[in-house]
Amino acid sequence: MTPFIVLVVISTLTTGTLVVVSATNWLLVWMVLEINTIAVLPLMARSHSPRAVEATTKYFLTQSIAAALLLLGSLSNIFLTGHWNVMQVSHPLPVTIITLALAIKMGMAPTHAWLPEVLQGIDLSAGLILSTLQKLAPFAILLQLQPSDQTLIMGFGIASVLVGGWGGLNQTQLRKILAYSSIAHMGWMLLVLQFQPKLALLVFFIYLIMTTSMFLVFKLNHVTTIYGLGTSWSKSPILMVLTPLILLSLAGLPPLSGFMPKLMVLLEYTKQELYIVGVMAAFSALLSLYFYLRMAYAMGLTTFPSAISGLTSWRVSPKSSLPLSLSVTSVATVMLFPMAPAILACLTW
Repeated sequence: MTPFIVLVVISTLTTGTLVVVSATNWLLVWMVLEINTIAVLPLMARSHSPRAVEATTKYFLTQSIAAALLLLGSLSNIFLTGHWNVMQVSHPLPVTIITLALAIKMGMAPTHAWLPEVLQGIDLSAGLILSTLQKLAPFAILLQLQPSDQTLIMGFGIASVLVGGWGGLNQTQLRKILAYSSIAHMGWMLLVLQFQPKLALLVFFIYLIMTTSMFLVFKLNHVTTIYGLGTSWSKSPILMVLTPLILLSLAGLPPLSGFMPKLMVLLEYTKQELYIVGVMAAFSALLSLYFYLRMAYAMGLTTFPSAISGLTSWRVSPKSSLPLSLSVTSVATVMLFPMAPAILACLTW
C-alpha cells in the first residue's frame, strides 16, 4: 500500500471522527460511521494473508450488524418522537437499541467476542487504529445519550470489567491481551459514565495514551507473543526499562498515570455508595495486573532460550533513539499522576 493511500485512509478516518463528534443528525452519524468502517478495511487487509482477510471479514460483518442496529434505533426514535436530533433520544426502545449498537462497535462485553479475534489477525498498525481512533466516534455518541434508566450501561460496564480481567489470564498473544485490556478499560469508562461524563472522558483519553504507547512499543520491537519479549533486551535496552512502567501504568498501579482514572472512579462510587460494584471493579483490576506482570517479567527478567547468532546488540547505538510519538505517549503514560489534583479540579468546575 502506497503512502498516498495510507494518508487518504487516515485523513478519512480523522475527518469522519470529527464529523461524528459535531453531528446532531442521526442519519449523518450513521453515514459517517459507515465511511469510517469502509475506510479502515484496506489497512486491515493490506498484508493479503488469509488470517488478515478473515479478520477483516469478521470486522466488516460485525460492524454491519452494529450499523443496522444503529439505523433501526434511529428510525424507531423518529417514529416515536418525530425528530432526528441526537440529543433528543428519550424513549427506552431507541436508547436500548442504539446503546447495543455502540457496544458492538466498541467491543464491550458481552458483545466482545469479535475484538480479540480481529486484533489477532491484523498487524499492529491496524490494531492501533482499531483500538484507539475507531473508538472515538462511538464514544462521542455514547456521551450524548442521556437515558433515564442506566441499568443497561451499568450492565455493560460490569461485564466488560470482569471479562477484560478474566479473558486475558490464559493468553500468550500480545494482541489478544491488548484486546482484553481494551475491553476492561471500556468497562471502567462505562461504570462512571452515568455519574461523571467528564470523568468518563478522562478515563477514555488516558486509555488512548496508554494503549498507543503499548502498541508502538510492540511495533518497534517486532514482537507478537509473550515469549518473543525475551529478546527485547538485545534489540532496545531503553525500551526494556520503559516498557514495564507502561505495563504497570496500564494495570493501574500508583504512582503511574493509569492509577489516576481508577482512583477517581472508585472515589465516585464511594460517593454514590455503590460499594459492591466498586469492589468488583477493584478485584478485576487485580486480574488484569496478573497478565501485565507476566509481560513485564517476560521482557525484563527472562532471556530468550535460543542462542543469538552474531554480535549481541546490547549497547545503545545512535539509531536506537525512540520515535517522537512513542516518547510523548510514554512520558504521558508514566508521569501524569502528579497532575491529578489539577485535573480533578477541572472536572468538578
